[in-house]
Amino acid sequence: MPKYQRIASELQDEIKTGQLPAGQMLPTEEQLTQRFSASRQTIRQALSLLVDAGLITKQRGSGSRVRAQENAMRSGNIAVIATYISDYIFPGILREAQSVFAANQYSAILSATRNSVYHERQILEDLLNKPIDGILVEGTKTALPNPNLDLYQKLSARNIPIVFFNGYYTDLPDSISVYADNYGGGYALAQHLLAKGHTHIAGIFKSDDIQGHERYSGYITALRDAGRIIPDSSVFWYTTETREELFTGELAKKIAESTAVVCYNDEVAFRLIPLLLSFGIRVPQDVAVVSFDNSSLSELSPIKITSLSYGAQNIGHVAAQTLLRRIEGQPAESQTLSWTLIEKESSR
Repeated sequence: MPKYQRIASELQDEIKTGQLPAGQMLPTEEQLTQRFSASRQTIRQALSLLVDAGLITKQRGSGSRVRAQENAMRSGNIAVIATYISDYIFPGILREAQSVFAANQYSAILSATRNSVYHERQILEDLLNKPIDGILVEGTKTALPNPNLDLYQKLSARNIPIVFFNGYYTDLPDSISVYADNYGGGYALAQHLLAKGHTHIAGIFKSDDIQGHERYSGYITALRDAGRIIPDSSVFWYTTETREELFTGELAKKIAESTAVVCYNDEVAFRLIPLLLSFGIRVPQDVAVVSFDNSSLSELSPIKITSLSYGAQNIGHVAAQTLLRRIEGQPAESQTLSWTLIEKESSR
């Protein structure tokens, strides 16, 4: 391959991966001759190839500028980053997102952070060097300061659309997110139990994700509004790393001091109910249990779990459609999905 073609190919890769984003000026001919150890004539030949390919425009006296690319220049790849891929509700969310992308001729590149900011950074750094048309991402430990916001900002600066699902980063206030009405859900579950006559309602929440804080806020506000504020000792917090340490006999005994408990999600409720039963604590006669997500675990539990459902909505489907609108340059905005209470055995 002639040298001017190799130079053109390298610059083309930088344009397609966003290292040279739309609207940015290319280095001057002199800078390019130094970079590639090539003659000015060779550089001009390479730039002419990029002009012919519709990748740049040349203006006399102004230099060369990267053009905004049309659909034909897209890679056809969308990065999908979730905290987990095969656990709990994630297969259903990701399956729906992939089906939306496939129907629009996009391939999804899946990655899992395992709710680790270290792994999230590795994934984002890798994406900076890949041709992608958009990113659908579930933030990592969204309740905590995140050291990876600089990488999200770099990706945004390269005009790569990003849509968050299941949460958001408060330090990226202009980002677009699709998430549940977690505050409203926490309020609704507490109200449901109050209506059943419960006066001492415990809670179990996740502290390192924004969903846990919002669900707690709704729950505790409903108790306050009903004049039923409880001691701090009746609220139990856990993180991604301490989840396995949560389900102990001590927890069962403390929960039994209440007549009901609001759980962060079905996964927590699914593990809590057998624990309570093993200590002779009946559900719902002694302790009613409610949670979020109305997942398959709510049906598989020995006592079917009263849980909040998205109904016919799937957060992966809605988020994927939102991202496609952004890729197409159409207006898109954050969306909040509402909950529907599905009452089952655990709170009757």
